[in-house]
Amino acid sequence: MMKTLLALLLLIIVMLSFTIKGPFTIPVPEGWPKPLYRSKDNTLTEERIEIGRILFYDNRLSQNNMISCASCHSSYNAFAHTDHALSHGIHDAIGNRNAPALFNLAWQTSFMWDGAIHHLDAQALSPITHPKEMNETLEHIVIKLRQDKNYRIKFMNAYGDSMITGERILKCIAQFTLTLISSDAKYDLVKKGMQQFTPQEQRGYRLYKTHCASCHTEPLFSSYTFKNNGLQPDPILNDLGHFRITQNPADSFLFKVPSLRNLEYTYPYMHDGRFKRIRDVLDHYTGLNRDLPHLSKELKPPLNLSPDQKVELISFLLTLSDKKFVFNTDYTYPKEFPYSYMNK
Repeated sequence: MMKTLLALLLLIIVMLSFTIKGPFTIPVPEGWPKPLYRSKDNTLTEERIEIGRILFYDNRLSQNNMISCASCHSSYNAFAHTDHALSHGIHDAIGNRNAPALFNLAWQTSFMWDGAIHHLDAQALSPITHPKEMNETLEHIVIKLRQDKNYRIKFMNAYGDSMITGERILKCIAQFTLTLISSDAKYDLVKKGMQQFTPQEQRGYRLYKTHCASCHTEPLFSSYTFKNNGLQPDPILNDLGHFRITQNPADSFLFKVPSLRNLEYTYPYMHDGRFKRIRDVLDHYTGLNRDLPHLSKELKPPLNLSPDQKVELISFLLTLSDKKFVFNTDYTYPKEFPYSYMNK
């Protein structure tokens, strides 16, 4: 009887030591719209965000324990992939697209270049199961992580029990990526009255508002809609874009509009990484064939930019570089977690 009471008392003490903190609220920068992320059963907490951060860097999410989310989404590149035009996955398999940057996801309702995913809570499942990316199953990941006492402690602290499930794994990853908010570039400081544009940047800002703002809308610098930007399809990739999801011929070669924020760090550009420099992108738009079928209406008017104007526009685009975000150690690999879980 005494042993039973002592065991019960010990269990109560252990449970009390794993208290869950209050909900975490997504911070909304001044002048920004309200976040669009909605989930009735994925309440954000610091503990769950921490698990998501660890999972983001854990190679065991891949079939051969060699590839993590961070393998294609580097924090030092605004969580984009800059080593290759097309992302590389398990066994160095080459994917079909350039890995997009990950930030300000709370203001988006569809994900991937073609909009294949409609909720952030499910987004990680796509690369995890893709045969050219991580080629793993949630069921096997759960088996691997349940063998890790450190994860069991983390889940106890986050949920009040140590049960590791596929649903919790996906939702914790979503919680971490929701914290990836980029809103502290020079542009933002100018809007707050803390800095000023140079004359060159100011001229570039005017050019942006005239020629770019209809698709790359402030303050997120994207409408996050799907557009045909006139790129000639790669004959090998034969990527049909949004059509793959909708099967509507009118959606052929439509791709999600990326944000202009952090362009300095997220090269190469476009869904297939075909352009290495911002100037190459501007050259594409100024030399575009406006008679292409299905070209988005925003690109129909001619775009005539002189070499000097291109320099001015680029100078403004560089004011969207958020160094505090890119070099924020809160987003890098959590060194307090055992290094043995990372690929050496």
